[in-house]
Amino acid sequence: MIRVLVVDDDFMVAKVHSGYVERVTGFSVVGVAHTGADALRAVRDLRPDLVLLDIYLPDMDGIAVLRSLRADPSTVDTDVVIISAARDVDTVRNAMRGGVLHYLIKPFSAAALRDQLQHFAALQAKLARLSERREVSNQEDVDDVFAARPRGASVLPKGLTQQTAELVEQALRARPDGLSATECAQATELSRPSARRYLEYFADTGKADVRLRYGGTGRPERQYHWIGE
Repeated sequence: MIRVLVVDDDFMVAKVHSGYVERVTGFSVVGVAHTGADALRAVRDLRPDLVLLDIYLPDMDGIAVLRSLRADPSTVDTDVVIISAARDVDTVRNAMRGGVLHYLIKPFSAAALRDQLQHFAALQAKLARLSERREVSNQEDVDDVFAARPRGASVLPKGLTQQTAELVEQALRARPDGLSATECAQATELSRPSARRYLEYFADTGKADVRLRYGGTGRPERQYHWIGE
């Protein structure tokens, strides 16, 4: 059982995210913290395998919590996934430098978090197998561990990034009734051409369905609906 600590200043959001975790086979929530200080204390006391860490906390931000975890020998090995509404580049960059496994932008669906938890479980299984051998056999073993995506995931075309693709995916998942490129751009704060490129990529790879939405006048608008794998 993979033990998870949920850190969020909002009690209801923490409860929702805890529920998401508990639905995933092999995962269990061992604690919830609502401040940075409580999070650091909980990691030391509970020894979770994974921390779902918010950025906006009342006493210190999540990046400061992350740095404290990395500076403490007793918590340096704790894995962290950021879950936050923070979208500024500096925060994302500092999270990457702090060694987070992933960065999920709120709001996200249960399915989006489930995918990341399952990826984490697969990564732990790979590391466990490699540990039995004491060393990696070849470059492929290393690439498999360091890959930012699970094996078999689609390789993005040139000019598209994984982080933005996940942002557009979250927007699609949040709108089961579908959304247009204009609506996607508004939801993700991307330009309309950029949003459309990602939507068309998902349509081309079979992860999104395209339907035409007819208005009163003019050409019909392309409406994208998430299908998934």
